[in-house]
Amino acid sequence: MKIIHALPFLIASVDAFSQPSAFIQPTVFSRHVANTSSARHSSERCRLNMATIAVFGASGLTSSECVYQALERGDTVIGLTRDPSKLKIPKGSGGSKEGQPLPDYDGRLTMIAGSVTDKADVAKAFAASETIDGVIIGLGGKTSDVGNTMLTDGTNNIIEAMKEKGMTGRLAVVTSIGAGDSENQAPFFFKILMKTAMKKIFVDKNNQVSKYLCPFPRKTLFHLSIYHLGTRI
Repeated sequence: MKIIHALPFLIASVDAFSQPSAFIQPTVFSRHVANTSSARHSSERCRLNMATIAVFGASGLTSSECVYQALERGDTVIGLTRDPSKLKIPKGSGGSKEGQPLPDYDGRLTMIAGSVTDKADVAKAFAASETIDGVIIGLGGKTSDVGNTMLTDGTNNIIEAMKEKGMTGRLAVVTSIGAGDSENQAPFFFKILMKTAMKKIFVDKNNQVSKYLCPFPRKTLFHLSIYHLGTRI
């Protein structure tokens, strides 16, 4: 499944961040109120349901889509990336605005320069808001640039920070076809790359999944979704 096909499912997980049943008690309004009052109540309720989402690897191809679409619908986003200046309006949903810098959306976008392998940088992201409803991990990069264990170490730091904050929200993790239990879904020639030119990054991807995501504690209060970009559904 190409990235654009996977995005609706990832965004659906993001959408779950702001569902009233997950994070706030829904307000029940009378069916007999006047239309103008009903519209006002509906608008107020929509504002109540807006979420605060932390995105790690925020300037990446998939993560930037999540950042942009969340901001466009009214959510607040805290992004951590090595170079915040690389965050641009994405091609997929940005249309004619593609490639332009993102505005701060009246203060709803906070970008932090840092690395997920640095616990202090991860802590800054979680300290940026009193409440964070959900987290997206969309990390990437060449091992020559980010190191051989960035995915594994970074994911561990993020999960530990979520636990320390006492989060009860949702965690969505973006990885690749071929990682974890999606190995058999990878095309033949891609499997060859996984075992040769991409061997180091897939060791890291598989460790990310096997060490921290698959054995996810059942008693953890936040919910986990894993997205293998490139897989078929």
